[in-house]
Amino acid sequence: MSFELLTVFVAVAEASSFTKAAHKLGMGKGTVSRAIASLERQLGAELLHRTTHTVALSTAGTALYERTAQHLAALNQALQKLPERAEEPSGVLRLTAPSDFAYVVLPEVLTQFARRYPKVQLDLRVTNANVDLVAQGFDLAIRAVGGGKMKDSTLTIRRLGPATGGWFAAPSYLARRGRPKEVGEEGHDWILHPAQRTLMKLPADTPFRFFCDDILMTRSLAREGAGICMLPAFAAAPYVAEGLLQAVPLTDQHAFKAELALVYPSSGQVPRKITAFRDALLEAMKKWSTAP
Repeated sequence: MSFELLTVFVAVAEASSFTKAAHKLGMGKGTVSRAIASLERQLGAELLHRTTHTVALSTAGTALYERTAQHLAALNQALQKLPERAEEPSGVLRLTAPSDFAYVVLPEVLTQFARRYPKVQLDLRVTNANVDLVAQGFDLAIRAVGGGKMKDSTLTIRRLGPATGGWFAAPSYLARRGRPKEVGEEGHDWILHPAQRTLMKLPADTPFRFFCDDILMTRSLAREGAGICMLPAFAAAPYVAEGLLQAVPLTDQHAFKAELALVYPSSGQVPRKITAFRDALLEAMKKWSTAP
């Protein structure tokens, strides 16, 4: 049975008038009349006694009103209080992000977002794994999409920009060992995240001194003078600004081809809390697009 038809019926019953009910619902009188007629056909009973000047409930109409009016009012109230229906974003926003992006970029973004939208509660999980958003109840994820592709058609992807990067080393290391001209050059220690070998299409025989599955740890190793590492621009920028790392231009950069993306389930209308965070993150990424 149609929720809309029952809503029209309750409005007519309470107003005792098709005209007044139509005005309350923002409908035409003819639309209201057709809705009642349709409901009566579905139920096989006359719900309203109509005269020239009055509208009164029949026995069946009285029974239907008593059994539905209170529940419809409660349901309408519940629907109006849904966070997604509110003009101001609200509710719990569950998101996941890789450690490097989470620690470097998100503190400022989340703090400003929380101040702007006080009705949103933020639940952040830092992990480098590609979690199942639907199965684990996440609203969105921030991911590096290799080659700009995403295979899961159940997810919506909103690109944030290219995950540009370069090679970096501590000034002390460069002073001690000099500057190489190409990746894997002998006489130098190279630090690499395992995923970067594939993303940058490095030859299998490229020598590396350190492998580490955490970008921030590779950055720390480079900062201490352990070697030369590949970093996303946003991860290198703070250390470059402080003079702790320097860019190492190479003739063959083997730059990895990846894009940062905001990913969320494709499930109809996107809640306001997600669109608001998406817009805030896109604005914040402008700062990092010019990072070294």
